[in-house]
Amino acid sequence: MFNQEETISFLVDLLKTNSPTGYTKKAIHFLKDKIETFGYQTKTTPKGNLIVHVKGQDTRQTRGLSAHVDTLGLMVRSINSDGTLSLTTLGGPLTPTLDGEYCEIITRDEKTYTGTILSKSPSIHVYKDASTKERDIDNLMVKLDEDVENKEDVQALGILNGDIVAYDPKVVVTDSGFIKSRFLDDKASVAVLVGLLKMLKEELVPATNLKFIFSTYEEVGHGASWIPEDITELLAVDMGAIGLDLECTEFDVSICAKDSSGPYDYDLTTRLIHYAQEKDLDFAVDIYPMYGSDVSAALSGGANIRAALIGPGVSSSHGMERTHIDALENTFKLLAEYIQY
Repeated sequence: MFNQEETISFLVDLLKTNSPTGYTKKAIHFLKDKIETFGYQTKTTPKGNLIVHVKGQDTRQTRGLSAHVDTLGLMVRSINSDGTLSLTTLGGPLTPTLDGEYCEIITRDEKTYTGTILSKSPSIHVYKDASTKERDIDNLMVKLDEDVENKEDVQALGILNGDIVAYDPKVVVTDSGFIKSRFLDDKASVAVLVGLLKMLKEELVPATNLKFIFSTYEEVGHGASWIPEDITELLAVDMGAIGLDLECTEFDVSICAKDSSGPYDYDLTTRLIHYAQEKDLDFAVDIYPMYGSDVSAALSGGANIRAALIGPGVSSSHGMERTHIDALENTFKLLAEYIQY
């Protein structure tokens, strides 16, 4: 069943593999290589999503499970006259948390340079507004770890507008079982699905055919906007949000009843709640008004499917995130129950 050590080991490696939206090829290759060691064949779509087919007992029905490998990130908007870089966002990072973060700039010819994301008023000894200046994307910059004094020096390195800026995930796993890192949304769920694929190969034939979809553009809204036409039911596995009046914690599997795209399928969501109750899992049912998922994209793309959303509880989403191994295990156990019926 759930293998805690293997799940954490894979998750840490995946978290350390840069994959901002639009630059996911290395993470997809890493994921593909891992899954193929289990004996599966994989398919990569023209868009870059990875699909894995698992044969079930009833081959007349195919259900989908999705998680996204793309993360938040940044891109070089322009090169400034003093050799710093102006930025634009990839997805919706919580930009005040980026001030002071180390980053890598990845050029079109695959050169990598390091730097630091800083406020444009970076020193308390110099700038009167150093502590009060807004940390929105227009007031952040990258200072390169290179001897550059002007725009021409930066261009001579091969850095161009549109280059990817990937910031440090700062992965930490504590002895108490907490996983602290950026991009647990949604690499924690990817790790859970990889563990599920291994279990299916070793222990269990699912009730129906399954197609695992690892998407690459979820953070900008169109990750699973196309799904294989034989899928009639899609379960997105993505982070559960925490805060305000939400019931989800870092130890729970979240079952989302409604998000910004509307309510999820009533009967499927009810089945998932009943499975969680029957297995005595730690779970929460919540409403996420500022949230969308791969299911949202698939439905917007015209998919004629039943659909639902679950995932491990993750605090401080789109900032410095944290979850607990118990949340991953509860998510795994709910998925394992779901695919048997």
